[in-house]
Amino acid sequence: MYRILEARNLAGPNYEMLVEAPRVAARCLPGQFVIVKVGEEGERIPLTITDYDREKGIIELVYQPIGVSTGKLSRLQAGDVITDFVGPLGQPSDLTGTPIEELKKKKIVFVAGGVGTAPVYCQAKWLHEHGVQSDVIIGAKTKDLVMLEDKMKKVANVFVTTDDGSYGRKGMVTKCLEDLIAEGHVYDHCVCIGPMIMMKFTCLTTKKYGIHTVVSMNPIMVDGTGMCGACRLIVGGEVRFACVDGPEFDGHLVDFDLAMKRQTLYRTKEGETFLAWKEGKTHSGGCGQCGGDK
Repeated sequence: MYRILEARNLAGPNYEMLVEAPRVAARCLPGQFVIVKVGEEGERIPLTITDYDREKGIIELVYQPIGVSTGKLSRLQAGDVITDFVGPLGQPSDLTGTPIEELKKKKIVFVAGGVGTAPVYCQAKWLHEHGVQSDVIIGAKTKDLVMLEDKMKKVANVFVTTDDGSYGRKGMVTKCLEDLIAEGHVYDHCVCIGPMIMMKFTCLTTKKYGIHTVVSMNPIMVDGTGMCGACRLIVGGEVRFACVDGPEFDGHLVDFDLAMKRQTLYRTKEGETFLAWKEGKTHSGGCGQCGGDK
């Protein structure tokens, strides 16, 4: 059992939770995720790590209730416990494996949308702790949905944009990015995390400017172990699984249209069966590349 230290509503439908999980905190890195389960019969919920404190053994999570399991999670309070808390899972951000002196030469911009702001904070904070400056674009539909702005400002240069113009700049994150470039900001590396459609159009934008772009495909994860096949995607023409090969990939190589189509089909049992038939043994880790078949 894993004790909840703090739990609160963060912004709009989004929730924040601090969990006592010293073994996970001791080993995790930005970009990785955990699997959470509420109750013995609960579903496995993959959640990207927002922050961690190795000394205190604490993991911070930010999530949005979209089903029964995450709904149950949102009802838990400080002092309650989570049945299972497994991690760290997935591959850490490529930034954490790059020599610091090399990172300091890069002009890095993060593009964060919705709940994707949480894992972006984890990476921006890690860079800040290692003396690397970055810019962060936080996008939201309206002012009330902007999250983690104050924390983000402590670790990066922050630009907030809202679709309706109720706060910060007005427009989509792609417009904000292009405006910043027009204003003289120069970038050679972008990390984009958020809704699938937002990542797709951000990649189309960065490709025009020759900016290497990494995206996190955590929105399509279900099982988190490479077994269910829900996070199967095509990257550079090859089969990959977000939970074991990612969740981060070269955004200019990801087939977003296929990923979004599969995400829709996976919402129905009939669609799931169709995908299993169509994709054969590569449907759930049998491709021989990702390790999900071992």
